[in-house]
Amino acid sequence: MALDYAVIAAYVLGMIGMGWWGMRRATSKSEYLVAGRRLGFTMYSGTMSAVVLGGASTIGGVGLGYKFGISGAWMVFAIGLGILLLSALFARRIVKLKVYTVSQMLDLRYGGNSSMISGLVMAAYTLMLTVTSTIAYSTIFNVLFGLPKSVGVIIGGGIVVLYSVLGGMWSITLTDIVQFVVKTVGILFLLLPISLATAGGFDGIQARLNDPAMFEVGNIGVSTIVTYLLIYVFGLLIGQDIWQRVFTAKSPKVATWGGITSGLYCLVYAVAGALIGLAGKALYPDIANKDEAFATIVENLLPTGVRGLVLAAALAAMMSTSSGALIACATVASNDIWRRKAKAGRDAASDVHDNRMFTLVIGVVAIAIAVALNDVVAALTVAYNILVGGLLVAIIGGLVWKRGTRLGAMVSMAVGSLTAIGFMVFVDVYANEAIYYSLGASFVTYVLVSLATPPTSSEVLANWDRRVAGDATEEELVNA
Repeated sequence: MALDYAVIAAYVLGMIGMGWWGMRRATSKSEYLVAGRRLGFTMYSGTMSAVVLGGASTIGGVGLGYKFGISGAWMVFAIGLGILLLSALFARRIVKLKVYTVSQMLDLRYGGNSSMISGLVMAAYTLMLTVTSTIAYSTIFNVLFGLPKSVGVIIGGGIVVLYSVLGGMWSITLTDIVQFVVKTVGILFLLLPISLATAGGFDGIQARLNDPAMFEVGNIGVSTIVTYLLIYVFGLLIGQDIWQRVFTAKSPKVATWGGITSGLYCLVYAVAGALIGLAGKALYPDIANKDEAFATIVENLLPTGVRGLVLAAALAAMMSTSSGALIACATVASNDIWRRKAKAGRDAASDVHDNRMFTLVIGVVAIAIAVALNDVVAALTVAYNILVGGLLVAIIGGLVWKRGTRLGAMVSMAVGSLTAIGFMVFVDVYANEAIYYSLGASFVTYVLVSLATPPTSSEVLANWDRRVAGDATEEELVNA
């Protein structure tokens, strides 16, 4: 295991070093939160792929493949579809707005201040998204060192919080590029072919399992597939962590084609995770907890050194999503919630300092929650149910329906969020009804309240059209 330890140690030290380097570039709010809005195609597509494919996509994706076979790809496949739709339909307009948060977009579109409600919902979503990847650290450190879950979470979470606090989005972007390369090599080029070859290929897997359902695309269940598509496709369209990466693109063209490339990569990653889990089921059929399938496959299947690289790839996946969600949560907290009470006229250094403090505090809170929770897929389901049920209608409605009003948006956000939370509390976290009913309630209230209230003023709509066209003034950019 000495070589495995060396590989992991080198990776972790590299992440911290990049955090330190990024600190030198994060000298303004724009540099700290959105990397100066100047990422090119390669860096943008790499960092977008890294942020959406985290611990739930890697550990959870392999676990679903272990339990359901090929059909286990649907969760991550839906994530890829979400990135494709976002990039093809909305990325150009999002880049041109030159804002920092989804809530600021809502304020521009509807006028007034609706960001407190949307900010609270988005903060809850990004916090839980941070928690899901932080939980997953424990599986890696348990395999490497036999550490208990809480210790593994604290170590992994502490590393992410450190480099995120230091350099903000610049540190996260640099580390994401490395993480993207590491997990591409580790998961796609090493673990996938080795696990399939060891299991004897598809013929060997079929012979070992003797279960045709494991090779059926719909084995996971039609209702679950529909729920994944609703939650993750729509969730990727509106999530602050995703929009914040779109804000980093240097041009609408980069955001569109870099995002489409990232979405296609996610589809490949989805199939790879399911196949790895399927091979693991054939080789190790008695794993009690599906989320332990990934670590078990790596521990028993790979030689030393290679095992360290693949574990580093898993850490890379977790850290990418965790750090992206962490800075997204801090951005929402500082810009949409706290800023309403903050004094105007703060200089660049004060803005960066405040955002660092928010990142630190929220990182510590996320680690504490992760220590208390166990199921990464459940935590991710909670996050996306709240996000999609609460905000999807108001955000997409604002982009495509001019008659939508501020009051309609606010009521739909409140009703949708409460409906989703109610079903998860009183029925079940995994209840498909949570997303169905919350979306339905949100849509109905949005349309009815918007039609019952005066239309958005022509001045607000004219300003919105100007911003969508990319005509933000220097003063508007400074005060965003």
